[in-house]
Amino acid sequence: MQTVKVWDLPVRLFHWLLVASVAALFVTGKMDDAIALHGKIGIFVVGLLVFRVLWGFIGSTYARFLQFFPTPARILAYLKGEWRGLGHNPLGALSVFALLFLTALQTGLGLLAYDEISFRGPLSALVGDVLAVRLTGWHQTLAYVLLAFVGLHVASIVFYKFVQKHDLLLPMLTGRAEVPENTSPPPAQDGSLKALLLALALAALALWAACGTWIPEPPPPAAVETPAW
Repeated sequence: MQTVKVWDLPVRLFHWLLVASVAALFVTGKMDDAIALHGKIGIFVVGLLVFRVLWGFIGSTYARFLQFFPTPARILAYLKGEWRGLGHNPLGALSVFALLFLTALQTGLGLLAYDEISFRGPLSALVGDVLAVRLTGWHQTLAYVLLAFVGLHVASIVFYKFVQKHDLLLPMLTGRAEVPENTSPPPAQDGSLKALLLALALAALALWAACGTWIPEPPPPAAVETPAW
């Protein structure tokens, strides 16, 4: 076996920061006295997701979405045992896209949520209190859907490790994957520094937008004159 570079440092940092953030969100979401921290972590996840989406177009070789997009032909080839490649296999790619979509949807609902007690999302003023309360219910329900997909993702990693004898976890730590010596997959080419700075800058802009500080304060209620009896 030989080792080949597959995951660059930005992808690996994104992955583990998202893992830690999602775990923290599940914990703090169940703690009334940690709901403010829950909201701040959610805003941080917005920046992570925006960075990953941008890096999926301008990043390193195997981080790009077109490199591992699960087309029907690729999925069929994988099921027949004919797929050869580095990075996410076609079924793993389906899991990646599903998790990114669910995490983005869950985070967006959280930004718009209002539970009428202790939490108001930083962007809830954009939709009004009535809709914000309804979105809070969706946010709470979707958390369990996301948890189920995370569990399926972890189970798949365990299956590949102990049944398929293919370690998916180690490459996400070291950036390198083992491949047979008789194959010659091209190693990943890093994204350019300009691309990295652009992705970071737009992720920072998304963080600022998610904080909601740009939303004007609502006008104060009109003063009611007390009649003089």
